[in-house]
Amino acid sequence: MILFDGVCHLCNSFVRFVLQRDGGAHFDFAPLQSKIAQERLGDREFDSVVLLEGTREFHAELAVLRILARLRQPWPWAARLGRSLPGPLLAWGYRLVARYRYAIFGRDEVCALPRPEWKGRFLP
Repeated sequence: MILFDGVCHLCNSFVRFVLQRDGGAHFDFAPLQSKIAQERLGDREFDSVVLLEGTREFHAELAVLRILARLRQPWPWAARLGRSLPGPLLAWGYRLVARYRYAIFGRDEVCALPRPEWKGRFLP
């Protein structure tokens, strides 16, 4: 399951990107603001993408790389390329974009509704 900031335009664009390339329907989605995210994460707050795989959690750039690795080609190659970068550089780049994402890409006051054809992939 991918947890994402439901009011962030960049995050919503990433979710649409994944949905369009996730041929095996590997991922379900829920906004970080949702009840299921609160149940899974408790009172911890995140300002990044969170990937839940069973009992394991991956955050930020590590979550993105794991997600890309499961999409249709060429995205697994992009994930391999990303893993070849120095970890601190990758983390710095992710944090930089995350810090300014609202200013650059914008935000909504409420979570966006999914397209009807994707509705079953979003958890409450």
